Amino acid sequence: MYGAILGDIIGSIYEHKRIKSKDFELFGTDNSFTDDTVMTVAVAEGYMFFLRDHYPDFYVGRTGSDVPFTVDDDMISVLRDSIIRSMVFYGRKYPYAGYGGNFIRWLKYKHEPYFSWGNGSAMRTSSAGWIFSDIETVRKMAAIQAEVSHNHPAGIIGAEAVASAVFLARTGSSKEEIRDYITKEFGYDLDRTVDSIRPGYRFDVSCQGSVPEAIISFLDGADFEDTVRNAVSLGGDSDTLGAMAGSVAEAYFGVPDELKAKCEQYLPEIMLETLHTFSRRWQ
Repeated sequence: MYGAILGDIIGSIYEHKRIKSKDFELFGTDNSFTDDTVMTVAVAEGYMFFLRDHYPDFYVGRTGSDVPFTVDDDMISVLRDSIIRSMVFYGRKYPYAGYGGNFIRWLKYKHEPYFSWGNGSAMRTSSAGWIFSDIETVRKMAAIQAEVSHNHPAGIIGAEAVASAVFLARTGSSKEEIRDYITKEFGYDLDRTVDSIRPGYRFDVSCQGSVPEAIISFLDGADFEDTVRNAVSLGGDSDTLGAMAGSVAEAYFGVPDELKAKCEQYLPEIMLETLHTFSRRWQ
């Protein structure tokens, strides 16, 4: 999760002060985590609590890391409830993290999906790509967490695409293999470059208008930091672009220890505990 959180923190100050350059300071006094980090941690914790309570052998790794995880259909609602509880808990604990209006209402009231195609479903899904051991399950789990709020087909596709890219990156696929899979399965146009996108790109919170650009930022990236710089330099929804691109970049390149240490300086203890537990178990 370091990749998603770092991308969010680094991009946080450029969401309303957009830039069109890769030459910028990574960290400053105004950087902070936003709703992207809060919900990334929440979804990861929702998965973990569900697995710990209902599939303990898988949770502690006794089944082997390459054994596919299967969840009974009658347990899907239990998983969904676990994710919702975690999202509501963290959302109410950090109510001013920058949520959209519809999501604020979701947090406060019925917690029912509202047919959103926004990129909130995709920025929080990276943990699915790490926890589960085959791409079909990764996609299914990404879709389940998306559907609790973002049940528009585009919102589900965006979440599946990011989680799939994370899984493929961490399991040894090449960039071209990742590009081909995402293009074929989700219909995104990845035959572009950051340099060609940047001049005309504008703020866009839709999955269809930001997930492909985030993945292209990774595909064009030389390393983790370069990937995040690519994403922020597009001049759009910079924290979310950074979170999505950073998620995939972490799985492919890894994250330097000095950036992990910097990341932890911005997080409260409760998030650090989840981050450390997740990292020890799956990363």
